[in-house]
Amino acid sequence: MEIVFLGTGTSQGVPMIGCECDVCLSKDSRNRRTRSSIHVVMDGFHIQVDAAPEFREQCLRSEIPQVDLFILTHGHADHILGMDDLRRYCDIRKGEAIPVLSTEEGIRRLNAVYPYAIGSKPLRRGYPAFDVKEMPEFLETEGGTIRSTILPHGPTQVLGLIFEERSSGKKMVYYTDCKEVGDEQRSLAKGADLVILDGLREESHPTHMSIEEACETALAIGSAQNFLIHMTHTVDHMAMERELPATVKLSYDGLRVCL
Repeated sequence: MEIVFLGTGTSQGVPMIGCECDVCLSKDSRNRRTRSSIHVVMDGFHIQVDAAPEFREQCLRSEIPQVDLFILTHGHADHILGMDDLRRYCDIRKGEAIPVLSTEEGIRRLNAVYPYAIGSKPLRRGYPAFDVKEMPEFLETEGGTIRSTILPHGPTQVLGLIFEERSSGKKMVYYTDCKEVGDEQRSLAKGADLVILDGLREESHPTHMSIEEACETALAIGSAQNFLIHMTHTVDHMAMERELPATVKLSYDGLRVCL
């Protein structure tokens, strides 16, 4: 299994427009964060989770060759606004629509933002096409299984995802954009080889986990390898990593992890 961190920042990105803080002016490339999304490859089957506004540039930088399945965790702008650039992956699929899975809320947003793309075929050559369905609790794919669960993100519900590759048995958990991870979700994550958690900033936030809350969650789940994602411009990569538990690290744009 391979996980590519296409983007690791918040809705405003880092550096932030008009900001001259130390992180926004930093020369450390790990402090340059586009909006968050990941790409997962299980036995050659390519799953894209969310599409940031920078999706095209992210895919070019990380050399993403195909998308076999797209999962939208929720319909917020920083996760949905790059989906029009899936049109190129529809071309690669010879005009076949990309299967898209989401929550009821996510599907409503898709219908509102991309009415021209909903269907089994593109309206015309070069257009995107999304075959949209609600994400099931358990999904079999060519590369392995994906379980889904619901996480709280203020008034919005977000998909939490648990990937298990068929050939290797490797397990990866992706819990982004959430205020907490409940007992059921922690139980589903047990035994994971890698856990990716929302870790916004040091200070508390009403709809995201703070870094302290994310670290507590990581230690409770007990995975030997954990990465935080969706960080703001208040988080300096080098300085913050010195303070984290040994099993927790910060992700950065372009990071690739193979399990």
